[in-house]
Amino acid sequence: MVLLAVAIFLRSKAPPEPARLLPESDGIVYVNLKPFRTLLKHDYAKIEPPQRVPEYQDFVNATGIDWERDLDQAAIALHRMPNPNGPNGPVAYSMVLVGKITGPRLNNWLAAHAASRDVYAGHTIYNIPSDGRTVRVSQIGYDVIAVSNAPTAEQIHSIVDRRSTAAWPFAGSTLLRQHYHEVPLLSLAWGVGQIGLPFSQSGAISIFGFQLPLQTDSTIIASLAPTLPVPSALRLRVEEIAPTERAAASQSAALATLVTMARGFTEPLASNAANNGLRQLLSTAQVTQRHDRVLVTATLTPEFLGALSNGKENPAGQPQAGADVEERGSRE
Repeated sequence: MVLLAVAIFLRSKAPPEPARLLPESDGIVYVNLKPFRTLLKHDYAKIEPPQRVPEYQDFVNATGIDWERDLDQAAIALHRMPNPNGPNGPVAYSMVLVGKITGPRLNNWLAAHAASRDVYAGHTIYNIPSDGRTVRVSQIGYDVIAVSNAPTAEQIHSIVDRRSTAAWPFAGSTLLRQHYHEVPLLSLAWGVGQIGLPFSQSGAISIFGFQLPLQTDSTIIASLAPTLPVPSALRLRVEEIAPTERAAASQSAALATLVTMARGFTEPLASNAANNGLRQLLSTAQVTQRHDRVLVTATLTPEFLGALSNGKENPAGQPQAGADVEERGSRE
């Protein structure tokens, strides 16, 4: 009985299994969509699904898989590329996806689109050309898919190898072991490491058109968790580990100034769900510093998240990155 209690306790402290399967990387992002849907289904019942591009609709028709409905968990490893201007771009991805997303229809689709296939440790890996890269895809469990667009097969091989040790609660990459214990309990989404890589532009991180005073190689622990006792909003928490206490003080002051400027910038914007939500987000934003750490917290309201999901009214009038991601995802 004691051993069972210890096992349950250790399991509760362990990273989610999809994250434990990820290879060594510079950053990790994890999203648990299943409880997110359960907690917020009443608030987002009226959200309209984004318009599908023809390629994605063809994928849904062929496989019966709709990522918005069938994907439950996603763990993504970010790999910094040595040459950001090279053929592989600044960052590569390795992903573990969990949900009702496997089956023979998917295998048929993968086989039809793959330029070649390999077999590793009993698993078929489909090599699919996409935008000058090779996307490697393999079904490694009855509800688990491994995906990687890294230049070599090393990363997807690592995911397959880690599958055999996934039951051990503290298995996982070096980055996961170093920082997962700092992720707040009950987080529906979180990221650790150099998670600013996908938002990097010329060495800086830009979100919603605002350039943050952070470098892409900053070590960051970010999370989204329900606000209790009312879980209809989400608490955003982003903590940066600066190289020195002096650097932390400088970045804290710069971020606080940026928040103040953003509040002024959004004040005259037209009144709609997205802009109103963004104003509410900025009104709750707080920046604090402790030693070599800079902490930013804010509350994301249902209105703001709903507007982002609809994609009709984009915060601050910035280009809609979500539509571009969906289109690229359908090609991959």
